[in-house]
Amino acid sequence: MPLIDTNVHLSRWPFRRVANDTAPALVTKLKQLGITEAWAGSYDAMLHRDLSAVNERLAADCRHPGAGLLQPIGCVNPTLPDWEEDLRRCAEVFKMKGIRLYPNYHQYDLTDARFTKLFAMAAARGLLVQIAVMMEEGRTQHPLVSVPHVNTAPLIDLLKQTLKARVMLLNGFRAVRAGLLLRLQASRRVWFDLSTLEGMAGIGRILTQVPADRLVFGTGAPFYIPESAILKLKESKLTEAQLGAITFKNARAL
Repeated sequence: MPLIDTNVHLSRWPFRRVANDTAPALVTKLKQLGITEAWAGSYDAMLHRDLSAVNERLAADCRHPGAGLLQPIGCVNPTLPDWEEDLRRCAEVFKMKGIRLYPNYHQYDLTDARFTKLFAMAAARGLLVQIAVMMEEGRTQHPLVSVPHVNTAPLIDLLKQTLKARVMLLNGFRAVRAGLLLRLQASRRVWFDLSTLEGMAGIGRILTQVPADRLVFGTGAPFYIPESAILKLKESKLTEAQLGAITFKNARAL
Protein backbone atom coordinates (compact mmCIF):
# COMPACT_ATOMS: atom_id res chain seq x y z
CA MET A 1 0.00 0.00 0.00
CA PRO A 2 1.37 3.48 -0.79
CA LEU A 3 2.11 5.71 2.19
CA ILE A 4 2.13 9.47 1.63
CA ASP A 5 3.61 11.70 4.33
CA THR A 6 2.12 15.18 3.97
CA ASN A 7 4.28 16.89 6.59
CA VAL A 8 8.08 16.78 6.53
CA HIS A 9 10.74 19.48 6.45
CA LEU A 10 14.21 19.80 5.00
CA SER A 11 17.10 21.90 6.34
CA ARG A 12 17.67 22.24 10.08
CA TRP A 13 15.40 23.09 12.96
CA PRO A 14 16.68 26.55 13.95
CA PHE A 15 16.93 26.02 17.71
CA ARG A 16 18.71 22.65 18.08
CA ARG A 17 19.93 19.70 16.07
CA VAL A 18 17.50 16.83 15.57
CA ALA A 19 18.03 13.36 14.11
CA ASN A 20 17.85 13.00 10.31
CA ASP A 21 18.10 16.75 9.68
CA THR A 22 19.94 16.38 6.38
CA ALA A 23 18.12 15.51 3.17
CA PRO A 24 19.97 12.20 2.56
CA ALA A 25 19.40 11.03 6.14
CA LEU A 26 15.72 11.98 6.08
CA VAL A 27 15.14 10.26 2.75
CA THR A 28 16.80 7.09 4.06
CA LYS A 29 14.70 7.10 7.23
CA LEU A 30 11.41 7.67 5.41
CA LYS A 31 12.15 4.88 2.95
CA GLN A 32 13.01 2.53 5.81
CA LEU A 33 9.55 3.20 7.26
CA GLY A 34 7.82 2.38 3.99
CA ILE A 35 6.90 5.95 3.09
CA THR A 36 6.56 6.19 -0.68
CA GLU A 37 6.05 9.97 -1.05
CA ALA A 38 6.69 12.91 1.27
CA TRP A 39 5.59 16.54 0.93
CA ALA A 40 8.51 18.68 2.06
CA GLY A 41 8.73 22.24 3.24
CA SER A 42 11.85 23.92 4.60
CA TYR A 43 12.59 24.95 8.18
CA ASP A 44 14.45 27.92 6.67
CA ALA A 45 11.09 29.37 5.64
CA MET A 46 10.17 30.02 9.26
CA LEU A 47 12.81 32.70 9.92
CA HIS A 48 14.62 33.51 6.67
CA ARG A 49 13.50 36.60 4.79
CA ASP A 50 14.72 35.57 1.34
CA LEU A 51 12.02 33.02 0.61
CA SER A 52 12.83 32.95 -3.08
CA ALA A 53 16.21 31.42 -2.23
CA VAL A 54 14.63 29.10 0.33
CA ASN A 55 12.16 27.77 -2.23
CA GLU A 56 14.90 27.36 -4.84
CA ARG A 57 17.05 25.30 -2.44
CA LEU A 58 14.03 23.24 -1.45
CA ALA A 59 13.17 22.42 -5.05
CA ALA A 60 16.79 21.42 -5.75
CA ASP A 61 16.96 19.17 -2.68
CA CYS A 62 13.73 17.46 -3.67
CA ARG A 63 15.22 16.69 -7.09
CA HIS A 64 18.41 15.32 -5.53
CA PRO A 65 18.78 13.43 -3.20
CA GLY A 66 15.00 13.31 -2.74
CA ALA A 67 14.14 12.31 -6.29
CA GLY A 68 11.22 9.92 -6.42
CA LEU A 69 10.24 10.54 -2.80
CA LEU A 70 10.18 14.23 -1.91
CA GLN A 71 7.63 16.65 -3.36
CA PRO A 72 8.44 20.33 -2.66
CA ILE A 73 5.88 22.56 -0.92
CA GLY A 74 7.12 26.15 -1.09
CA CYS A 75 6.49 29.02 1.28
CA VAL A 76 5.07 32.50 0.76
CA ASN A 77 5.09 35.26 3.38
CA PRO A 78 2.46 37.91 2.53
CA THR A 79 4.09 40.45 4.86
CA LEU A 80 7.22 40.64 2.69
CA PRO A 81 7.63 42.79 -0.46
CA ASP A 82 6.83 41.16 -3.80
CA TRP A 83 5.37 38.02 -2.24
CA GLU A 84 3.18 37.66 -5.34
CA GLU A 85 6.33 36.83 -7.32
CA ASP A 86 7.24 34.13 -4.80
CA LEU A 87 3.80 32.60 -5.30
CA ARG A 88 4.18 32.72 -9.07
CA ARG A 89 7.59 31.06 -8.95
CA CYS A 90 6.28 28.30 -6.67
CA ALA A 91 3.55 27.47 -9.18
CA GLU A 92 5.18 28.19 -12.52
CA VAL A 93 8.92 27.75 -12.07
CA PHE A 94 9.16 25.02 -9.43
CA LYS A 95 5.85 23.33 -10.39
CA MET A 96 4.83 22.97 -6.75
CA LYS A 97 1.35 21.65 -6.00
CA GLY A 98 0.92 23.61 -2.80
CA ILE A 99 2.32 26.20 -0.41
CA ARG A 100 3.06 25.94 3.31
CA LEU A 101 2.39 28.96 5.52
CA TYR A 102 3.67 29.89 9.00
CA PRO A 103 1.39 32.79 10.06
CA ASN A 104 2.57 32.73 13.67
CA TYR A 105 6.28 32.98 12.79
CA HIS A 106 5.60 35.55 10.07
CA GLN A 107 3.41 37.60 12.42
CA TYR A 108 0.08 37.86 10.69
CA ASP A 109 -3.28 36.35 11.46
CA LEU A 110 -5.89 34.83 9.18
CA THR A 111 -7.99 38.01 9.19
CA ASP A 112 -5.13 39.99 7.59
CA ALA A 113 -6.14 41.41 4.18
CA ARG A 114 -2.79 40.28 2.76
CA PHE A 115 -3.50 36.69 3.77
CA THR A 116 -6.98 36.92 2.26
CA LYS A 117 -5.42 38.00 -1.04
CA LEU A 118 -2.82 35.22 -0.91
CA PHE A 119 -5.52 32.68 -0.08
CA ALA A 120 -7.58 33.71 -3.10
CA MET A 121 -4.59 33.76 -5.44
CA ALA A 122 -3.47 30.30 -4.32
CA ALA A 123 -6.98 28.96 -4.85
CA ALA A 124 -7.13 30.49 -8.34
CA ARG A 125 -3.93 28.62 -9.22
CA GLY A 126 -5.29 25.36 -7.79
CA LEU A 127 -2.66 25.27 -5.05
CA LEU A 128 -3.28 23.42 -1.80
CA VAL A 129 -2.67 25.71 1.19
CA GLN A 130 -0.98 24.04 4.15
CA ILE A 131 -1.07 26.06 7.38
CA ALA A 132 1.28 25.11 10.20
CA VAL A 133 -0.92 25.69 13.25
CA MET A 134 2.07 25.20 15.54
CA MET A 135 5.65 24.04 15.20
CA GLU A 136 6.72 23.61 18.82
CA GLU A 137 4.99 23.52 22.19
CA GLY A 138 5.28 26.67 24.27
CA ARG A 139 6.99 24.80 27.12
CA THR A 140 10.11 24.13 25.03
CA GLN A 141 10.28 27.33 22.97
CA HIS A 142 13.29 29.61 23.29
CA PRO A 143 12.28 32.52 25.58
CA LEU A 144 13.21 35.08 22.92
CA VAL A 145 11.03 33.32 20.33
CA SER A 146 7.67 32.73 21.99
CA VAL A 147 5.23 31.85 19.22
CA PRO A 148 1.49 31.35 19.83
CA HIS A 149 -0.68 28.86 17.98
CA VAL A 150 -2.46 30.07 14.84
CA ASN A 151 -6.11 30.93 15.39
CA THR A 152 -7.84 29.01 12.59
CA ALA A 153 -11.39 30.19 13.30
CA PRO A 154 -11.33 32.86 10.53
CA LEU A 155 -11.00 30.07 7.96
CA ILE A 156 -14.68 29.23 8.35
CA ASP A 157 -15.86 32.51 6.80
CA LEU A 158 -12.92 32.72 4.42
CA LEU A 159 -13.75 29.34 2.88
CA LYS A 160 -17.28 30.58 2.19
CA GLN A 161 -15.81 33.47 0.19
CA THR A 162 -13.15 31.42 -1.63
CA LEU A 163 -14.99 28.44 -3.04
CA LYS A 164 -12.04 26.78 -4.78
CA ALA A 165 -9.74 26.89 -1.77
CA ARG A 166 -8.42 23.70 -0.17
CA VAL A 167 -6.66 23.83 3.20
CA MET A 168 -4.61 21.36 5.20
CA LEU A 169 -3.90 22.13 8.85
CA LEU A 170 -0.54 20.78 9.99
CA ASN A 171 0.27 20.02 13.64
CA GLY A 172 -3.24 21.09 14.58
CA PHE A 173 -4.63 18.56 17.01
CA ARG A 174 -3.04 20.12 20.11
CA ALA A 175 -4.23 23.59 19.17
CA VAL A 176 -7.69 23.32 17.56
CA ARG A 177 -10.46 22.74 20.10
CA ALA A 178 -13.17 20.17 19.48
CA GLY A 179 -15.95 22.65 18.65
CA LEU A 180 -13.85 24.49 16.08
CA LEU A 181 -12.59 21.17 14.73
CA LEU A 182 -16.15 20.11 13.96
CA ARG A 183 -16.96 23.40 12.23
CA LEU A 184 -13.82 23.29 10.11
CA GLN A 185 -14.29 19.72 8.90
CA ALA A 186 -17.93 20.46 8.11
CA SER A 187 -16.74 22.78 5.33
CA ARG A 188 -15.53 19.65 3.46
CA ARG A 189 -12.49 21.62 2.28
CA VAL A 190 -10.21 21.31 5.32
CA TRP A 191 -7.96 18.33 5.98
CA PHE A 192 -5.90 17.50 9.08
CA ASP A 193 -2.59 15.69 9.37
CA LEU A 194 -1.96 13.28 12.23
CA SER A 195 1.49 14.43 13.35
CA THR A 196 0.41 15.89 16.72
CA LEU A 197 -2.43 13.49 17.46
CA GLU A 198 -1.67 11.96 20.86
CA GLY A 199 -2.91 9.15 23.10
CA MET A 200 -3.55 5.45 22.69
CA ALA A 201 -5.77 4.55 19.73
CA GLY A 202 -5.74 8.25 18.81
CA ILE A 203 -6.97 7.78 15.25
CA GLY A 204 -9.92 5.71 16.43
CA ARG A 205 -10.88 8.46 18.87
CA ILE A 206 -10.55 11.32 16.40
CA LEU A 207 -12.70 9.45 13.87
CA THR A 208 -15.66 10.10 16.17
CA GLN A 209 -15.24 13.81 15.34
CA VAL A 210 -13.52 13.91 11.95
CA PRO A 211 -14.36 11.43 9.15
CA ALA A 212 -11.58 9.42 7.55
CA ASP A 213 -11.82 11.38 4.31
CA ARG A 214 -10.63 14.52 6.15
CA LEU A 215 -7.51 12.93 7.68
CA VAL A 216 -4.08 12.51 6.11
CA PHE A 217 -0.93 10.82 7.31
CA GLY A 218 1.86 13.13 8.47
CA THR A 219 4.94 12.51 10.58
CA GLY A 220 6.21 16.03 11.25
CA ALA A 221 9.72 14.66 10.65
CA PRO A 222 12.44 15.31 11.46
CA PHE A 223 11.36 17.42 14.47
CA TYR A 224 8.92 14.70 15.50
CA ILE A 225 9.99 11.06 15.53
CA PRO A 226 8.44 9.49 12.41
CA GLU A 227 8.16 6.01 13.95
CA SER A 228 5.48 7.36 16.31
CA ALA A 229 3.28 8.26 13.33
CA ILE A 230 3.63 4.72 11.95
CA LEU A 231 2.59 3.34 15.36
CA LYS A 232 -0.61 5.42 15.26
CA LEU A 233 -1.70 3.49 12.17
CA LYS A 234 -1.22 0.18 13.99
CA GLU A 235 -2.72 0.82 17.41
CA SER A 236 -6.22 1.85 16.24
CA LYS A 237 -8.71 -0.61 14.78
CA LEU A 238 -9.22 0.78 11.29
CA THR A 239 -11.14 -0.68 8.40
CA GLU A 240 -9.31 -1.22 5.14
CA ALA A 241 -11.23 1.71 3.65
CA GLN A 242 -10.29 4.03 6.54
CA LEU A 243 -6.64 3.00 6.42
CA GLY A 244 -6.43 3.49 2.66
CA ALA A 245 -8.05 6.92 2.88
CA ILE A 246 -5.70 8.15 5.60
CA THR A 247 -2.47 6.69 4.26
CA PHE A 248 -2.67 7.72 0.62
CA LYS A 249 -6.07 8.15 -1.05
CA ASN A 250 -6.97 11.52 0.49
CA ALA A 251 -3.50 12.96 -0.19
CA ARG A 252 -3.48 11.61 -3.73
CA ALA A 253 -6.89 13.17 -4.41
CA LEU A 254 -5.65 16.51 -3.08
